[in-house]
Amino acid sequence: MKLIDARKDHYRKLAHDEGYRSRSSYKLKQINKSYRVIGSGFSVLDLGCAPGGWTQVASKLVGNKGKVMGVDLSYVEDIPRAQLIRGDVENDDIVGEVQSYFGGKINAVICDLSPHVTGNWSVDHAKQISLNYAAVKILEQVLANKGNALFKVFDGEYTQEFYQYVKKKFTKVKMTKPLASRKPSSELYCVCLGYHG
Repeated sequence: MKLIDARKDHYRKLAHDEGYRSRSSYKLKQINKSYRVIGSGFSVLDLGCAPGGWTQVASKLVGNKGKVMGVDLSYVEDIPRAQLIRGDVENDDIVGEVQSYFGGKINAVICDLSPHVTGNWSVDHAKQISLNYAAVKILEQVLANKGNALFKVFDGEYTQEFYQYVKKKFTKVKMTKPLASRKPSSELYCVCLGYHG
C-alpha cells in the first residue's frame, strides 16, 4: 500500500472509529486547532454540509451554549444539537431561515462546498469558486463584525481572484492545506478571520 493510501485510510478509519460521517471532519479539526475559526459558544453556519462531518465537529466545538445550522441541497441525517435545512446556497431565500434560527448575527460561516464534479477540471474549478462567491453573499447578510469564515477552494485559475476578494472583507486571510487533505488533491482552504464587511 502506498503511503498516500495509508494516510487516506487512516482518516477514514479514524472517522469510522470516532463516529464522524466523513474524513473531512479532520480537516476542520486541524484547521480549527491552528486558527480557531470556531470557538466555544459560537453560532456557526455550515454551507454545503452533507454528509454532516463538519456540522458534527462544529457542534462539538461550540458546546452547549453555541448553535449550529447546516445547509445542503442533499438530505442530511439528523445531527444532535444542530439544525439542518435543505437549501441552495445560490438562492438567497435561505438567509431568512438562517436569521430566524440564530436570532441575530453569527460568529462563523464554514463552507465545504463542492459542485457535482464533471471531471472537466476547469469547469469544476469555475463552478466551485462560483459557489464560494454565492456563500460570501449569504455571509455578508449574516456574519457579525469580527466573525470568521472558512472556504474550501478547488485550486485553479480563479483562486487568486477569490482570495483577493475575501481579503478585502477580513483582517486576516490565509490559504492552508491540512494534513488530512490528500497530498495530490487540489483542494485548499481559505481561512478568513476578523470580518469587517
